[in-house]
Amino acid sequence: MGGCAGSRRRLSDSEGEETVPEPRLPLLDRQSTHWKNAVGFWLLGLCNNFSYVVMLSAAHDILSHERTSGNQSHVDPSPTPIPHNSSSRFDCNSVSTAAVLLADILPTLVIKLLAPIGLHLLPYSPRVLVSGICAAGSFVLVASSHSVGTSLCGVVLASISSGLGEVTFLSLTAFYPSYFLLLTSPEPQDPGGEEEAESAARQPLIGTEAPESKPGSGSSLSFQERWTVFKGLLWYIVPLVMVYFAEYFINQGLFELLFFRNTPLSHAQQYRWYQMLYQAGVFASRSSLRCCRIRFTWALALLQCLNLVFLLADVWFGFLPSIYFVFLIVLYEGLLGGAAYVNTFHNIALETSDEHREFAMAATCISDTLGISLSGLLALPLHDFLCQLS
Repeated sequence: MGGCAGSRRRLSDSEGEETVPEPRLPLLDRQSTHWKNAVGFWLLGLCNNFSYVVMLSAAHDILSHERTSGNQSHVDPSPTPIPHNSSSRFDCNSVSTAAVLLADILPTLVIKLLAPIGLHLLPYSPRVLVSGICAAGSFVLVASSHSVGTSLCGVVLASISSGLGEVTFLSLTAFYPSYFLLLTSPEPQDPGGEEEAESAARQPLIGTEAPESKPGSGSSLSFQERWTVFKGLLWYIVPLVMVYFAEYFINQGLFELLFFRNTPLSHAQQYRWYQMLYQAGVFASRSSLRCCRIRFTWALALLQCLNLVFLLADVWFGFLPSIYFVFLIVLYEGLLGGAAYVNTFHNIALETSDEHREFAMAATCISDTLGISLSGLLALPLHDFLCQLS
């Protein structure tokens, strides 16, 4: 009875008055939506990079296919490396793994160059669909391949998937401005950000609704406005290009030349360990924005270039006594690369206006691709030069 009376009393109290929700519920609802969006973007990034990373990690095995044509898995089961060039101490393939890198990055470069110009005219849903189909097709083509050329065609499909997906999902974060704020601030946002939070809550990422176009979004910018925004982004674009140039010159130009014969690991196994440790470092640092934020990404570019110089010197002089020293350096390299990527886009998200953010995200994502492409072009002649050394 007391409960019924209490219910009637609350009902009568509310008559004639506007119902006021409990003060904590809206905040909790917004926080819940923000976390769902954060998890959604995290999963999108994980799935989008999967095919790209797998192809690069399998680059040595793909290029070794001609030497192990009877092995349908494309992986040499023998623990003893079979030198392709007996006159070289590097146990080289006839083609550098940079060839796989170029097949995995040049289509992405074309997509990202065209993205700021007209990709915004294509809705997000068809982009995601095409990206998913290309990713699935890349695995099917490489798995069923019996030649290096066919495998490289599969790598190209993986590149299309990754490039289209990356520019799509980064542009999509412009419609969820609280995403980056959530990753960096454990406290509720100030009252001035409530409108932004409510806007994001009305268009959840994990759901069936598509984000609505915002007034003044990237699609309505004039060429002069785009050029002005792009010039302002150079402070972030240049260091990110340097970071990715250095790390992928290491990954696809030096990894297969950092060959240690005094370990039980075969050459292919050493290469896979390098790639795994690098990706582990990238994964950890890209997921650490809430714990560590870096404003000056130029410092990361300088440290990554020092890594390149150090490992290039080791390839030439061979002064590191054990592969485990290289393991530590490669892990550190991945940490630097991931930190540079996530902090660059975080800084841009915070410092660009709402009407410029979508274009800024799409334009800046060309930085890593440009650096990777340059590293692949230079790694090819370096491979041929070093492998001819006796």
